[in-house]
Amino acid sequence: MSRRPRRNHIPAFKTKMALAAIKGEKTLADLTQQYDAHANQITTWKSQFLDGAAGVFGAEARSDPDRPPIDLRALHAKIGELTLIDFF
Repeated sequence: MSRRPRRNHIPAFKTKMALAAIKGEKTLADLTQQYDAHANQITTWKSQFLDGAAGVFGAEARSDPDRPPIDLRALHAKIGELTLIDFF
């Protein structure tokens, strides 16, 4: 018996599977048969999806430490300067 090569699923597929499991329109057995994925994997994706769902609505403000803060006044001043140059 030969083993099947390891598969890497894209995030869109994982999301689709998690949402299908959450909806509950089909049983877990039906989903595993239809999409050829293991039931434990679908359950894991479902729990990961539910754990990360709060972040979708901005419950936690994520700031990227590598990006410097944006100075809006300087940007508006530059826009005004460029507008004046183009106007004359």
